[in-house]
Amino acid sequence: MTQVVVGNPILRSVGISYIQGTVRGPTGTEANVRFLIDSGATYSLLPEPVWHAIGLTPQREVEFVLADGTTIRRAVSECELALPQPQGQGHTPVVLGQPGDTEALLGVVTLEILGLVFDPFRRTLQPMRMLLV
Repeated sequence: MTQVVVGNPILRSVGISYIQGTVRGPTGTEANVRFLIDSGATYSLLPEPVWHAIGLTPQREVEFVLADGTTIRRAVSECELALPQPQGQGHTPVVLGQPGDTEALLGVVTLEILGLVFDPFRRTLQPMRMLLV
């Protein structure tokens, strides 16, 4: 994995893009997380050790459809998430990972909340064109 040009905090490896971020729970406890930027995921996901460490608890349960068509139900909570982008900080829903969910995912709802969009050609996060209609 190689660091991209200075000023671009996204790490790339064989068609996959990651970004470092910080998550903060309700008590102010923080954890640094390497997120896989997943433009196919609706919500972001935190692995179980991370959400436990920052003190998150399930707030509701949501049904999700996996890429293979399987339907699952997962607990969801909310946390503060910060990325190294000018507008990259906000409150977001997160799926509470279960054992076996080893990789943190950065989903499109979080990106939209932060006003960011993933450019799949340059594999960078860009400011979203915001509409007020």
